[in-house]
Amino acid sequence: MIRIENLTKKFGKTQALAGIDLHVGQGELFAYLGPNGAGKTTTIRILTGLTRIGSGLALLGGHDIAREATAAKRQCGLAPQQINLDNELTVAENLDIHGRLFSMSRAERRRRIDELLAYIELSDRPRSLVKHLSGGLKRRLLIARALMHEPKILFLDEPTVGLDPAIRRRIWALIKKVRRDGATIFLTTHYIEEAEFLADRVAFIDRGRIVAVDTPAVLMAAVGEWAVDRVDENGMTSAYFPDRDSAQSSVSAGGGGFTLRRVNLEDAFLARTGKKMVVDGQNGRGGH
Repeated sequence: MIRIENLTKKFGKTQALAGIDLHVGQGELFAYLGPNGAGKTTTIRILTGLTRIGSGLALLGGHDIAREATAAKRQCGLAPQQINLDNELTVAENLDIHGRLFSMSRAERRRRIDELLAYIELSDRPRSLVKHLSGGLKRRLLIARALMHEPKILFLDEPTVGLDPAIRRRIWALIKKVRRDGATIFLTTHYIEEAEFLADRVAFIDRGRIVAVDTPAVLMAAVGEWAVDRVDENGMTSAYFPDRDSAQSSVSAGGGGFTLRRVNLEDAFLARTGKKMVVDGQNGRGGH
């Protein structure tokens, strides 16, 4: 459903994308991970038609986004990181306007609004002003709006940023539901446990280049199964081991303060790039 070949983009002298290649299959939930400034947002903006392509090829559902922009855009829906709903309109009105933009008939819009409000468990709030919704409900409405025109591909850019863990997991359940219903999902996130839980495959991007693509299990297994973190006056170091016994032996031999934990996707990224994936000072599960 998504095909990218040798995609590049420069902003002035800054090389945002340096020739990336990605293929995402129909019905796949694909996570795109990297630190701030790695090129994630630039990739999504190009794929959704918000930024012009530099060079290379990008297809959505077989449509070239450079040559068939309108057809390509109809293939996808976008739930952006920033909440850009109209706060002075109701829940239903926000969805209705989106349907109008995609030339849906009045009957189609009514049917789809009813379906989506039931889908995101907001059937009792169609006339509520968006400004009165909680952050979690606004995130759910963003996803519903992106699904209004029944796209084949859904782009989720940091869909749970700023939400507390309980609400975040409700969004995860909604994303899982969308995936089960056949949509192809392209997800960016800084929450490591989010990608581990949701993604079929993961791509690591750093400095505009793809450094690894595989399932979360394979990427983590390449590092090890258990990690030992140690902190001293020089900072923190992490060592990785194939099993708990060998990790425990290292702890016993080394002494001092330590944390024994399972390897996560951030470890896999760190092993390939020497960098951590951190947002607003927060890490995912097992981060440091």
